[in-house]
Amino acid sequence: MHREKKETHGPNERANLTRREFIKSIGIGGGALVLLGRFGIHAAAWADSGNPVLKMVLVDYGKCTGCRTCESVCSAHNRPVTIDGEELPGLGNPRYSNIRVESFNPDVDVPNVCAMCADTPCVNACPVEPDPKTGRRALYRDEATHTIHNDPGRCTGCGSCAEACAAQRTGVISPDSATGRPQRICTLCGGDPQCVKLCPFEALSYVEVPPDGKFYGLAPEKIAAELAKNWYGTADFGGLR
Repeated sequence: MHREKKETHGPNERANLTRREFIKSIGIGGGALVLLGRFGIHAAAWADSGNPVLKMVLVDYGKCTGCRTCESVCSAHNRPVTIDGEELPGLGNPRYSNIRVESFNPDVDVPNVCAMCADTPCVNACPVEPDPKTGRRALYRDEATHTIHNDPGRCTGCGSCAEACAAQRTGVISPDSATGRPQRICTLCGGDPQCVKLCPFEALSYVEVPPDGKFYGLAPEKIAAELAKNWYGTADFGGLR
């Protein structure tokens, strides 16, 4: 028999809710909007930078269900296959996605994606000397798209960029196990992020970062701990599951 949904959820009614319904019922009204202001794009602080306008993927954690659709569509778009001379979307293996959904206990899902940081700590950590003509290290910000790229011909696979990202930002960069070269750096799909377009719950959006701001990212673990405290009222955070 279908249970009729109630509009309000007092203490005695929460037992009848699923975890996702509970999150939706208290998350938006009980702190998620505040968290979105602080963590919606993994932002901890903004400061004047004067850099060009940047765009990135914004996450609404109150809407994310952890379905991992974003991972599949990202992988399929950025890892195409060629069959009989025709380029087609890839298989969509989440292993090769540039956006990764980290799941925690208590039940919190945190999509982690490149923050497009204005001060590029990953690029700054690259030990390869800048090219005399382009000024680029092995890792660099593309002038047209403002996304972070790696030049495999110059990359030494030292892992410095991944270490800097993990220590200072989201930790999204993952060195290739065979070459050490950086992976998981968002391409923004050429300006049309597929994860945003195909998210079934509209938890992702493509936003412009104001030109007067410098972006600082937070690791998924820190975001999840704050969300768990606000959604579930517990500081006892179980960690990645």
